Amino acid sequence: MPDTLTKAGGADTLPAKRRRRFSLNAVLDNVFFVIAGAAAVWLAYLVLTEGFSSGWAQIWFYVVFWVVVAYIALPRLHRILTNIYVPNYFIGRTRTSDGLLGDPVNLGLLGSEEQVHTAMLAAGWTRADDLTLRSALRIVRSTVLRQSYNEAPVSPLMLFGRNQDFAYQQEVKGNPAKRHHVRFWRCPDGWLLPGGHSTDWLAAGTYDRAVGFSLFTLQITHKIDENTDVERDHIVATMQDADPAVEVVVLKDFATGYHSRNGGGDQIITDGDLPIVNLRAVVPTVLAVQEAAAPVPTPHPLPDADVPEAPASPGKAVRRPAQITFGAVVVLIRAFVPAFIILAVLLDWQGVRDLLDIDTGDTALPDSIDYRDLTLWVLVAGAALFGVVEVLLGLFVFFGSNLARILVMTFSSINILIALIESIDSHQAITLGTNLVGLSFDILILIALSSDRARDYARRPRDKKASRAAV
Repeated sequence: MPDTLTKAGGADTLPAKRRRRFSLNAVLDNVFFVIAGAAAVWLAYLVLTEGFSSGWAQIWFYVVFWVVVAYIALPRLHRILTNIYVPNYFIGRTRTSDGLLGDPVNLGLLGSEEQVHTAMLAAGWTRADDLTLRSALRIVRSTVLRQSYNEAPVSPLMLFGRNQDFAYQQEVKGNPAKRHHVRFWRCPDGWLLPGGHSTDWLAAGTYDRAVGFSLFTLQITHKIDENTDVERDHIVATMQDADPAVEVVVLKDFATGYHSRNGGGDQIITDGDLPIVNLRAVVPTVLAVQEAAAPVPTPHPLPDADVPEAPASPGKAVRRPAQITFGAVVVLIRAFVPAFIILAVLLDWQGVRDLLDIDTGDTALPDSIDYRDLTLWVLVAGAALFGVVEVLLGLFVFFGSNLARILVMTFSSINILIALIESIDSHQAITLGTNLVGLSFDILILIALSSDRARDYARRPRDKKASRAAV
């Protein structure tokens, strides 16, 4: 009889884990992930010192410094640290994309997706838009201008190693800064809550009271009301009021630990009860069936997550993440540097030639060869070769080549290390007048391509038809 173990967060008895095989890809990804975190901190320091040296006339440097710290350096540092000390098994808390503990899981549901949509729509809730660049810009505009946006997206939180399947919300008095909202995750097949209780869905509901800065990352985010039980009870009450077929059973004192602050640093107070809402008697509506058929966000598995993932649909294209696109575009932009070098040499050939002073040191060499021209042609050929390599690497990264991604990250890491050594040896500050721009490109490339989304996309199982259809 094979060895078995009990799954944390459920009562299923599963086969014991096999010993993990050594993976060079995993080792390299972890190394680049840490290097990118350290490089991001260094970049923030360089931007800050450049701002000080430029005076208050260059105040935009301080804005760039905040962006680098809040959206690059601190999130990466949190991911490195939380991968070490935040457990992967179910503890009744969601996780942010930075790895921090997010909102508490405070609701369970029994029923199909169509029944969940039916109950929420009947209760007066509006399904939130998926978070895209367009919807993000729209919520920023609506918040600044105090305009209503009933379908405003919610930030992604993770449970079972993936983003929420969908979310619902209720805007308060047409103010996008204040809203009721709840995220839903489908539970893996056969998964049970601690204690052996069964549920088809888990949800996390909170009330946004204002917009402010995150305590842990300094990012602009919604601030939630600390008493999450009030929002939990509001969600349950709206469903029960809308449909008498909705039944509720409360698991008393389900979770009382790990509840102090969420990923934005907001205080959390809860009694730990978990209502299980039974929707199996709810009759699905046509609109709910359409909502269930709508596209859902691409799953974003956490590294080494201990919860089984639902298999991808056969032949379904995997959407290219923004990190891959960004990294590939920056590599392609960097390919223009050798093109400018070649153009400058060709346009001012004689001037560059006159600057060269080549001493061969060997009188036996033929005088008929102009070594200055030969040197320039070698320079042009080398720059052209470098440009072609950069273009090919950028294209291969864009189309999901893991080898190209590893090579680009290797080159960027070497460039960062060389810049660090040169600045230490020469005691020369890295500024806009030297190589701050080039160094920033290398660090941003490393940050983007070492991210979990870029890694998962480049190392995904290949399907030729899906790859051709990927956007």
